[in-house]
Amino acid sequence: MSKNMIIGQSGGPTAVINASLAGAIEYAFNHTDIETVYGMVHGVQGLLEDNIINLTEHFGNKPSRLNRLRMTPAMFLGSCRFKLSNDEEQYEKIINALKKYNIGYFFYIGGNDSMDTVEKLSRYVAENNIDIKVMGIPKTIDNDLMGIDHSPGFASAAKYVALAVRNVTYDTAIYSIKSVHIIEAMGRDAGWLAASSVLARDSKNVAPHLIYVPEVAFSVDKFVSDVKAKLEEYNSVIVVVSEGIRDENGEYISAKSDKLDKFGHAMLSGTGAYLKEVVEEQIGCKVRSLELSVLQRSAGHTASLTDITEAENLGMVAVKAAVAGKSGEFSTLRRISNNPYSVEYYTERVGVVANAEKTIPRNWLNAEGNDVTPEMVEYLKPLVRGVPQIPYRNGLPDYVNVSYLDKKKQRYNDNKEEK
Repeated sequence: MSKNMIIGQSGGPTAVINASLAGAIEYAFNHTDIETVYGMVHGVQGLLEDNIINLTEHFGNKPSRLNRLRMTPAMFLGSCRFKLSNDEEQYEKIINALKKYNIGYFFYIGGNDSMDTVEKLSRYVAENNIDIKVMGIPKTIDNDLMGIDHSPGFASAAKYVALAVRNVTYDTAIYSIKSVHIIEAMGRDAGWLAASSVLARDSKNVAPHLIYVPEVAFSVDKFVSDVKAKLEEYNSVIVVVSEGIRDENGEYISAKSDKLDKFGHAMLSGTGAYLKEVVEEQIGCKVRSLELSVLQRSAGHTASLTDITEAENLGMVAVKAAVAGKSGEFSTLRRISNNPYSVEYYTERVGVVANAEKTIPRNWLNAEGNDVTPEMVEYLKPLVRGVPQIPYRNGLPDYVNVSYLDKKKQRYNDNKEEK
């Protein structure tokens, strides 16, 4: 007897998380074991509030709309910052909500904390002999997930960071005056995004001149010395830093308060701004601080085709595994070759990734801690390749409508989609 499927998205957005959603639901549409596909609006929080959308009605037998969903950044279903507790009543409410819709397959697209939800829920249904398969689908721009070669969403964000650095390089290279530009990339504990700025370099461009990541203790004195040395050689020096760089005592350079987010993570900002003040005071040249912030997360217009394809495939792999009987796992990939680039897909138990973080190997960073090695470059290069055929309207990307998420109690309405 066929059952229904439900899927949700959680955590921060990426340029390709909807590709995973599209891959998962398209596979489900074509499988006889799955009757109707539902979506949780705002993740588990939406499930508890009965905020559910019928994805079969909106995307089934509508390939053009499904393709637009595949190319749309951020999250069509919306997100939440919801952490499952050990409250039995909370689990009972979730199970009752799933039974209401005859759910046999539960999927959650997210990062470290979202996989914690998958692990807890899968364990609960197993311990209570509840016939619901619970699977995770990975995503994060931070590339800090264990158990996977690289995380969906990272490649597109990395491409954006590299493009931003190259654009700044062309902007500043025309002046003869001495200047420093400090570009701050996301990355609380792992410096993958800042490191990806190395892709801006080519035979015509040496920037970024310096790269600093959390994996190596940061010294303000050494930073000043590094910048001074580069200014002796170049008029314009471009520095890329992770938001989470910290000193030898483990203190964040940017930490201005003790505020934490809902998962207990330090809320960071101001790394670039702080270092701008340092350069002004100790070097005295023209200096700007540029914080990429949310711009690097959902830049669908510069997405990597490789990233979109892999994200979609990981969505399909998760559903295929679930209907085959797997639960408590997440879809993942391993790299087979760099040249030609190839990966293989499989599933792994979700405990590998839940609440764990993958950092840059120390040998992928230079001895001075202010740049990356060729191994990092070879790792990154294949990931940003390919340009997707994004639909455009009036000169701008024509994404699927997500405005319904921004209004209380408003359901998704197909009539608001431009035909």
